Amino acid sequence: MAGLLVAGVIMLAWTQTWFTVRLQAGAAVTSTVAADGAAVVPQYTALAIASLALFLAMTIAGRVLRVVLAGVEILLGVGVVVSGITALVDPLAAARGAVGEVAGVSDLGAVRQVVASVSVSPWPAVGIAGGVLAVLLGGVVVVVQRSWPGPSRKYGAATSGAAAAVRRAAPVERDAVVDWDDLSAGVDPTSADGAVAGSPTDDTVGSERRRSSDDAGTERGAP
Repeated sequence: MAGLLVAGVIMLAWTQTWFTVRLQAGAAVTSTVAADGAAVVPQYTALAIASLALFLAMTIAGRVLRVVLAGVEILLGVGVVVSGITALVDPLAAARGAVGEVAGVSDLGAVRQVVASVSVSPWPAVGIAGGVLAVLLGGVVVVVQRSWPGPSRKYGAATSGAAAAVRRAAPVERDAVVDWDDLSAGVDPTSADGAVAGSPTDDTVGSERRRSSDDAGTERGAP
């Protein structure tokens, strides 16, 4: 549940306004540009969805896989933190796309010339905090996952039991060797039940009740 909440915090920060850019007079029709997380840190959505899927998979994973997933979660959290800090260090570079659409410029140098000021909202800090929580949560999972219950095996046991029943019910595959052994034992291999004439209780090679190797050796005259 903590993992789902952390992913939700990152997604929430991604949907909010990070920077409000004020343009020079006459640079564009509008004087302000709101750059949200989708424009500033587009990778946040992928990182948040990956983190969400990771914790869902962790609920059915084994112990070894949990450790691997926890390591991946730490890397995802580091990616969120680095992306957020990079955007805060240079807001104009992060908001270049949003400003360029309004001012009609794409070069970073031209964007800096038409910008008068930039206001930073609290949401970048919220996104970075979500990344830090993801890193800490991944470390906690590595430590405490041993006490979690393992995945249920009842379905696997039922499947293996059904497969064994099918194997037991499968008919004996006949071939030349089986037929020859039946003939040596005095059994007609073309008989439907594979029984010895006059001895319905004898075990035969081709029937469902196969003779042991010792019995076969005795009938062939082995000592």
